[in-house]
Amino acid sequence: MSKFKKVGLFTSSVDPEKIFIAKQIEEILNSKGCEVLYDVTFRSNKRSSNKKTFSSKYLTKNCDLVIAIGGDGTMLSCSRLYGLQEIPILGINLGRLGFLTDIAPHELTTKLQEVLSGQYTLDKRFFLETTIKGDRKKYIALNEVVIHSGAIAQLIEYDLFIDDVFVFRQKADGIIISSPTGSTAYSLSGGGPIVHPSLDAISIMPMFPHSLSSSPLVINADSNIRISTVGKKNKASLSFDSHNSLNMPSENEINISKSISMLNLLHPIGHDFYDGCRNKLGWSSGIITTNLK
Repeated sequence: MSKFKKVGLFTSSVDPEKIFIAKQIEEILNSKGCEVLYDVTFRSNKRSSNKKTFSSKYLTKNCDLVIAIGGDGTMLSCSRLYGLQEIPILGINLGRLGFLTDIAPHELTTKLQEVLSGQYTLDKRFFLETTIKGDRKKYIALNEVVIHSGAIAQLIEYDLFIDDVFVFRQKADGIIISSPTGSTAYSLSGGGPIVHPSLDAISIMPMFPHSLSSSPLVINADSNIRISTVGKKNKASLSFDSHNSLNMPSENEINISKSISMLNLLHPIGHDFYDGCRNKLGWSSGIITTNLK
């Protein structure tokens, strides 16, 4: 029997491969005595129209595990819907990198059965919570919060404060505030540090700063980060996990901090962060030689 009784299936977009994998998962779950609940995202495909689907609100109240089928983008969407409610999430990797989604299709049956029987490790990740002056809403990101000019080759000017202590004023294309989870995402492509997911830290990385001496900062995750844009003509945009995008009025203030809610990410036994880095980032790859004539 399974440790989990009601399991939700989630995907961000539906295609024949995901439908096929979902049916495989359903068979495995049924064999373990689990009730399977399809997220409403599966309604958009004719091949899955015979499956009853449920709203995220219903799954949140009824599921004790959600399985995300897709790549890291799917996992990010799933995390905001269900992980923020601290429902455990397991990822089936159909993407290219898959730092958050562990199980490959060829090992689906073995690994999923192990997890269902309780053979897994629990990996807790924190979210980033953002508030904007004049806006009562709280915005959540798992990977990163990005403040940028919203235009190509255009700088914005901002002041950075950490725990109300002034750090610097800078002109740059923008600034990336990332969690350890997000250190292998957008921040990495800009030259930011890789931060092990077990560390309670936040990375701050300026984007193309107009400076010769700017470096990324890694600070305690319990710190409060405040960024104030400077100049009445200095408009900026915000994005959260490259998902939501907001345009801000000039001379505004953004506060970013660690969220109280935690993502409960499940990994099969034997999951290794460094092995993932070697395979997905090309560490230890040999030198390729070519014969040019």
